[in-house]
Amino acid sequence: MLRRRRAGRAPVPRRAGKHQNKLKFIMALNNTTDLTQHPPRSPRVRLGGYAILPRMLDKGRATIAGKQGEYKFACPLDQRFLEFAGIDPEALRKELAGGKGDGEILEWIQKNAGNKHTEPEIAAWSELADKRAPADVESREFFNELHQKTAPKREDIVTWFDLLDVDDYVSFGGKA
Repeated sequence: MLRRRRAGRAPVPRRAGKHQNKLKFIMALNNTTDLTQHPPRSPRVRLGGYAILPRMLDKGRATIAGKQGEYKFACPLDQRFLEFAGIDPEALRKELAGGKGDGEILEWIQKNAGNKHTEPEIAAWSELADKRAPADVESREFFNELHQKTAPKREDIVTWFDLLDVDDYVSFGGKA
């Protein structure tokens, strides 16, 4: 930002101070997804090729704003991304609290990831995440119970992402 010009002088750049940082934080809170009103983005939506990431960012921003509803930031699904990328959830939360947008957060992740991956590795990981289904008896029981509650007549619910998408839809008034 530039200060107003005084007659005959060049503009003087402002330094980012506490006031500007606070203003940026307040603006971020006002533009935060309210997860008490609608769900976060689908886990299938990708940012930088990463599945799960946009959904996790929605939950993180909503948590900071106190608008997370029943959603949890850094839940087991989020942990899959965090472990793959090698990102500390508290460090990510701090970046989100600074009011950064998706593109800025992606740049931060690419710079700070403990586990650097190529585009093909990220694509393969995201594809695997998209197709992941319950693997053990306990997980299958939980999956089937939630499936029966949310969409008992739907035979196309096979993966965890399928279940999350339909659960989000039904939780906000949709009919499965």
